[in-house]
Order: sequence, then C-alpha cells, then structure tokens
Amino acid sequence: MPLGGQGGWASPRVFASALPHHFPSLRTRCHSTNHAAYESKKMEEHDKENNNVQKTSSGESNNVHKTHPHRIIWGNVIGITFFHLLAVYALWILFWNFRIQTFIWGLALGVASGLGVTAGAHRLWAHRSYKARRPLQALLLLFYTMAGQNSVYEWVRDHRVHHKFSETDADPHNAQRGFFFAHVGWLMQRKHPSVIAKGKQVDMSDIVDDPLLAFHTKYFIPLKILFCFVIPVAVPSLFWNEPWFHSFVLIGCLRYIIALNITWCVNSAAHLWGFKPYDQSIFPSQNKLVSFLAMGEGWHNYHHVFPWDYKTSEFGESLNATRGFIDLCASIGLAYDLKTAPPRLVEQRARRTGDGSHASCTPHNKDDIHSS
Repeated sequence: MPLGGQGGWASPRVFASALPHHFPSLRTRCHSTNHAAYESKKMEEHDKENNNVQKTSSGESNNVHKTHPHRIIWGNVIGITFFHLLAVYALWILFWNFRIQTFIWGLALGVASGLGVTAGAHRLWAHRSYKARRPLQALLLLFYTMAGQNSVYEWVRDHRVHHKFSETDADPHNAQRGFFFAHVGWLMQRKHPSVIAKGKQVDMSDIVDDPLLAFHTKYFIPLKILFCFVIPVAVPSLFWNEPWFHSFVLIGCLRYIIALNITWCVNSAAHLWGFKPYDQSIFPSQNKLVSFLAMGEGWHNYHHVFPWDYKTSEFGESLNATRGFIDLCASIGLAYDLKTAPPRLVEQRARRTGDGSHASCTPHNKDDIHSS
C-alpha cells in the first residue's frame, strides 16, 4: 500500500522491482500597501482557522488516541529497517573502499533530488508560493522523481492537510505523538481515520488539472524506479567501473536513506526543537541544523506563520539554498510571481505572538508597538 506524505517511503515491492535489473526577472515582491493589507487580512483568517482547528481537534485528540488502534504495516517496518541496515553497511564501504566519483555523484543526486522536494513539491506545488514555466516544472519533476518519495498528488495532499490541521489527529505526522512517530513511525502504521477524512476535503484541483502532473502521476511507479534507482545505480558502474554492489548500497541505499531522513527531520526535529520568533503557540520551530541539511526548510516557525512566502524565511541564501535556486531561476525568467510577506507584516506578527527572540523585539521596539 503506497503511503502518502512528505518524505514518503517507497514500499518494499518498489525496491524489489528495482533490484534486478522550470529575460528579465519577473519577481513580485509584494510590498505595496494594498497587498500588505490583503496579507494582513489573510493572516488573521489563517490564525482564526488554526485556532478553531486546534480547539476542535485537541478535544477529539485525547479521546481518539485512546481508542484508535495502531495498525502496523509490517512490510514497511521490515523494508525501512532493512534499507537502513544496508545504508549503515554502505558507510563502511564509503570509508574504506569507494571511488571519489561515486561520492560526488551521490552528492549531486542528493542536491538535485532535494531541490525537487523543496523547490518543487513543497514551495511550488503544495503552497503555490511562486510560478514556474514549463521547462522548470519539468526539471523539478525530474529532480523530484529522483528523490523516490510518493507521487506529487499524495505529497501535496498530505502537506496541505498537515498545515491545516497541524499537531492534531488529522496531521499525518503529528509531532504531539513524539519524535519517532513524526520522523518515521507514521510511515510504519495505517493512517489515523482523521487524516484520511480531512485529506478527502482538501482542494487538489490545481494538481489534478495540470497535464504535466497528470502524466507524472499516471506513470509514477516506473518513473520512480528508473530515475531514483536504476539510472543512479547504473552510472557509477558503467562510467567509472564502481562495483555494482558498491554502487547499489552507496547510491541506491545510503544516498536514498540520507535524503529521506533529512526530509523526515523537517517533520520531526523542526517541529520539536528550536526557537519561535513568530508564533510561540505552535510546534514548528526555527532549526538551523535542519535548515542547513534541508536547504532552507528548517525555518519552520516562519513557514507555518507565512506559508505562502517562497523564501520560507526572512534570511538570505546561506542556510536557504532553495531560495537561491528559485531566485536564480527568476533572474532568467523561469520563475515568476514570487510571493513574500512584507517585512512590516513579519515584524508586527513577531511582536504580537512571537517568543521575543525576533530582532524587532527589543525593549525600544516593544515600547513603540502601540504607536506603530
């Protein structure tokens, strides 16, 4: 059974099948007075909806957890465990017997597939925080396929549910259930009934009506096998004579498992550890390590407060490589209509609901907040 969601695990059957064998910049910076007023209203509606959801679901959560059985998916448990063990073995090969070309190839695959998830599935398709021309869409789809996660439809659906019902029973990887569940445990058991019910209510028409995504969804399994496993594993052996088994465990297992765990850390570590400059009442936090590893996805407190911002943070590209990639694409006309929260709106929100760690929350600024 394919599992939906960010960082989805490819089922053991997929692995078994694989073994044998998107001009001038058109960016919109959204700093106009009218847009700022629109975003302020949008933020108020978003906060009100989140508060209502949390009040409703928290009441349900305590009751449902007591009665909902944890139905383990043993095939996923065995598959995930087995490939992690192979990845550990690959570390031994990595230190003692490998070719530098294979290491560089694995690193390149990791960056490309990571951008497919962060710039593609997440910021483009799940949040529509910018627009991309067809060539960039096709490139991001290729990169995303290399990541070996679930279909774009499943990824986007689960991520939209995650934002709308964060840390409730309807959240696919509810961090209130602990680190292990939010990290990987949610992939080892059947979805909570609330996740399934709320997932059916999410508007997915933009994904369904996109012909490129429709094609990708239709042929997703063979495309994933080919671009995540077959070609990546074959290249080192065919071009620089890396032993096939070494190529399989290094590229097919270690590279894949590291990429999955980095994605999973956004769901777990970035929801449990870090500071909260923008909203101290929610789980998502600013986590620098996750931001570095996940190319900018760890500025999670900002992202959950301003989910439409293509940057997912206030900061530059040093710990946000995905923003740098999107900016580069915008500079050559492949990306446009980049949405971002006006700085004034960000500061006001930080002063109102943050934990005081935001730069604007100095004693002087706090005294001036009522006059702003």
